[in-house]
Amino acid sequence: MANVKLAVVYYSSTGTNYQMAQWAEAAAKEVGAETKLVKVPELAPEEAIASNPAWKEHYEAAKDVPEATSDDIEWADAIIFSMPTRFGNLPAQMKQFLDMQGGLWGAGKTVNKVVSGMTSAQNAHGGQEATLLALYTSMMHWGAIIASPGYSDQAIFAGGGNPYGTSVSVDSDSNMVEDVEGAVKHQARRTVDIASRIAAES
Repeated sequence: MANVKLAVVYYSSTGTNYQMAQWAEAAAKEVGAETKLVKVPELAPEEAIASNPAWKEHYEAAKDVPEATSDDIEWADAIIFSMPTRFGNLPAQMKQFLDMQGGLWGAGKTVNKVVSGMTSAQNAHGGQEATLLALYTSMMHWGAIIASPGYSDQAIFAGGGNPYGTSVSVDSDSNMVEDVEGAVKHQARRTVDIASRIAAES
């Protein structure tokens, strides 16, 4: 397998997508990828974060995680994005980060990046598929290669069966409802595998 550089780029308010990002990074490392785990910058004001104890707790816990930059996107052969859904769409934090990559896009440096997305919501029909489709629409403009998991492994069914990308429901205490660790790890391995095939051909 050709050496693959994978960036795991996430946004998380209460920790769900941070956990998913960590699982993805671990699985990618297990198959030999060089990895970076980075978070997109927070846009919410301190008062909003402080008003939600779970948000504030995670915000403090993840303070040492590096913030994502355009350099991380340029460096990567493959990128896994993980973020919650907001009204069936990308959170503003992730959308702003994508929107700021116009320089890379204009220089053709997003072409042929292998990308895959993961998400969460408070219920099983809370907009997960729409959020991933919104991400993938932007990725089409990038000229990226979308590595959706489809139904390529039994772990996807165990994790709720989303062929667009791993998605999880979260209860009122911020606990994951479905067991998606296996689905996340399969998706990460698949993303690295596809990126390695493309690297071998180029």
